[in-house]
Amino acid sequence: MRALSFYALGNAWLLSLLVPLVLLYFLKLKRMRLQVPSLALWRQVLADKRVNSPFQRLKRNLLLLLQILLLLLLIAAALQPIWRGKAARSHRIVALIDCSASMAGLDGPDGVPRLEIAKEQVGDIVDGLLPDQELCIISFSDGARKRTDFTNNKRLLRRVLREIRVEDVPSEVEDALRMTEALAWTGPLDEVLIFSDGNFPERAHLDLALNLTYHRLPAAGPNVGITSLNARRWAEGDWDVLVLVQASSDAEGTVTLEISQDGEVVGARHVSIGMDKEERVAFRVSGDRPSALEVKLIPAGFDSLSTDNVAYLGLPAVRPLRVYVPAAMSGYRHALRALKGISVVPGGQDDDFADSDYDLVITDRPEDAGLEANTRFTVGFVPDDLKELLSVTQDGAVLVDWSRSSPLLQHVELNDLLVLDRPVSADGVGEGDFENLGYEVLVHAGSGPLLLQKRDGERLSFHLLFHTDRSTLPYRVAFPVLVSNLAQVAMHQAGLAETHGHRTGVLSELVVRPDCTYEVTDPSGGKRAERSNSAGLLPGIPAPWVGHYSIAEGGREEARVGASLLAADETTLKSVEEIEFEEDLFVSAFEGEPETDRPLWRLLAIVAFCVLLVEWWYFQRGVGGYAR
Repeated sequence: MRALSFYALGNAWLLSLLVPLVLLYFLKLKRMRLQVPSLALWRQVLADKRVNSPFQRLKRNLLLLLQILLLLLLIAAALQPIWRGKAARSHRIVALIDCSASMAGLDGPDGVPRLEIAKEQVGDIVDGLLPDQELCIISFSDGARKRTDFTNNKRLLRRVLREIRVEDVPSEVEDALRMTEALAWTGPLDEVLIFSDGNFPERAHLDLALNLTYHRLPAAGPNVGITSLNARRWAEGDWDVLVLVQASSDAEGTVTLEISQDGEVVGARHVSIGMDKEERVAFRVSGDRPSALEVKLIPAGFDSLSTDNVAYLGLPAVRPLRVYVPAAMSGYRHALRALKGISVVPGGQDDDFADSDYDLVITDRPEDAGLEANTRFTVGFVPDDLKELLSVTQDGAVLVDWSRSSPLLQHVELNDLLVLDRPVSADGVGEGDFENLGYEVLVHAGSGPLLLQKRDGERLSFHLLFHTDRSTLPYRVAFPVLVSNLAQVAMHQAGLAETHGHRTGVLSELVVRPDCTYEVTDPSGGKRAERSNSAGLLPGIPAPWVGHYSIAEGGREEARVGASLLAADETTLKSVEEIEFEEDLFVSAFEGEPETDRPLWRLLAIVAFCVLLVEWWYFQRGVGGYAR
């Protein structure tokens, strides 16, 4: 319940200034000297004596009343009256402001983003801060960022509010709450306020130990957007481009999808959208050259978000998978040549490319370790970094189990496989020791692993520790299936089978020159420096906004990556009614504006200034330029 109170009631002593103001009028009588032709005018002097009596003068002098009113208004402003929004005043307040992609949503063609509404509500809190109150502002999207320490510097707080902008990424309120809990170690928190449209996970995996209020902003309008974009290789050398369109629960109608390849429109589709439905649309584009795709969604009516109406995808040229296999490994060579889109060297149909151009290396010779490829498959020898952990004997191995979920071993049956080589783990060596070196055991034998997998950045390697020629594997159906799976894995590694559009948040690792510093320019023109590692990989680059990111080295652009796809929940504008915490605690949404204290001293000061102007006018309006 709102009530009037005073912050600086001690300033009430200023009321005593009324006494000297009134006494000034009691003791001071102003007469003007005039020459008169007759003593009859002295009668006026006698009348003045009656007027100069204290109460008569006080009664008739409007100027004195105006000055008393002016003084009372100034004293009232000095008392700092407050129109209270809450029964108790909070001294340390934390405001958590959601700035995820859905906070850019509009409620109509002339509406304002949800973030601006949140900033306006927090701005009201800033305006109502008293000298003994402090506010800390934290913004959050897929992570949390503390914008200010606890402060009552209103200029600083307003500047920080202006700087907060929408980031085209999902929202995660849990990180912001954990940061707030850390602030509680510096002192008690009287109140924590969340300003969001509610588009975040409804469960927070932490114990609630805060006085938390969840202010849910008014819902945005209907929205349709692109949530997925990928391309799959078509057998005839083209690409099938698949677009997924999703809509919010209140959206329906027709939208147009338009696809451009290197800036030229190559296709368009009209798509009917229903409430809470998703539609998949396919286009076929040429794969004869590397190209850049852009898919635009053109809504027929109002659309709440514009950032999810565009998607980018880079396509490599369709080409054969380049595989190196020594001539002595005839079984692998025959199995590969039976597959389409494979070029086997030496002696293949495309035998003039350099060693560095291999996509897949299959070898049983340790001396081929210098051949570079994204995917490697070694047969019959132990990698150098595993020689201390295991050895291979020739007394036969018994296969125990294999990973059926591995892409390499899908539909591969290894029951009753006979293996003459027997990998033996050293004493005390277990599966965890291989994992510590980055290896995953795909096939287990009784004495040790038979097949290992290792991923090192963008490179993937498989190590078959027994030679296939010393087993019954080449005589089983499982062998060509295994080789076919290996070729598919290598195609995916080389980006020849399928490619996906980049989502906002963090870009995938890029293959560049090792140990070089690159300048990354984001869509807004901001720049940052990133350094590649010794393996020639540029680590995940932050991509919080939709648009193209330019990667340059020495002033020359090396790559240009488009990040565009939002999380599906951001496009559908889903909103949670309450936040669930551990121990079955819930915080329900409150959709009204936050109750804030309203200082009235500014209003009183303005009224006092108006009274001062009236008093000045009245004093200066005397006939002939003198005051009455």
